[in-house]
Amino acid sequence: MPITRRHLLATAPALMAPALLSHAGGARAADGALTVGLIPSEDSRAMIANSQAMMDMLSRSLGMPVKPFVAADYNGVIEALRSRRLDVAYLGPFSYVLGASVANIEAFAVAETKKAGRTNYHSLIVAHKDSGIRTLADLKGRSFAFVDPTSTSGHLFPKAGLLKAGFDPDKAFGRVIFSGSHDSNAVAVQNRKIDAVAIADRILDSAIAKGQARREDLVVVWKSDPIPESPTVWRKDLDPQLKKRVQAAFLEVKDIPWSDQGLLNGFHPTNDAAYDVIRETARVLKLDLRGMK
Repeated sequence: MPITRRHLLATAPALMAPALLSHAGGARAADGALTVGLIPSEDSRAMIANSQAMMDMLSRSLGMPVKPFVAADYNGVIEALRSRRLDVAYLGPFSYVLGASVANIEAFAVAETKKAGRTNYHSLIVAHKDSGIRTLADLKGRSFAFVDPTSTSGHLFPKAGLLKAGFDPDKAFGRVIFSGSHDSNAVAVQNRKIDAVAIADRILDSAIAKGQARREDLVVVWKSDPIPESPTVWRKDLDPQLKKRVQAAFLEVKDIPWSDQGLLNGFHPTNDAAYDVIRETARVLKLDLRGMK
């Protein structure tokens, strides 16, 4: 399956989290309200209701009304940022890099959940201990499961890692499948239905906690560099004073439910350079970010 901008934006790892947008200029600024948009991962009315704690906290910090708005998808968010109809957005790591290649935007904050306790995660290649696989070279001729063609930690990062190690995943494996989910990969490698799999470390931890896999039965063959979590971004041309207020407001948000990712510890400052690891991965995979449609 070809990797396109639409595929990457539509299936970015942050897809199930709220996409936060503000509008600080134009007609909406006249009524003194900050408009916050949401990418729906559920019924739009339920999404708005579930985001109310976030809206209330931002409103108190900014000292102005904050109103939710449900957006259609990441493609619409990027286009709205580019056309200056939106000012702030929450994007996935790859969708941010794609957006930054066509729009004048910059990352300024990143969320940390209580469950993760950090603002990054890793992609792993894992095999069953009884498979005899201990190194990437041992994968030659074996069966392998990625997650989805557009999964950051379930395909793009492990594929780039294999290529950088001199292992051609398009030719060297005996059989390659896309399982469709990280959980499926955990179960498949535990039950020796597949020789080795790609999986996010936090999802492997969750699968082990749920009894789907046993850590003592598995061998980590490869581990990626840290992958930054999804950033909150703003248009670079926003008023500097507004940027300070918006970032301060986000950094005060904490201890509320964060979509399907659990309780939010809080936001931390970040910057564009933190996502250079995403750009490097795109270069290894020869993804033309500007040319994607």
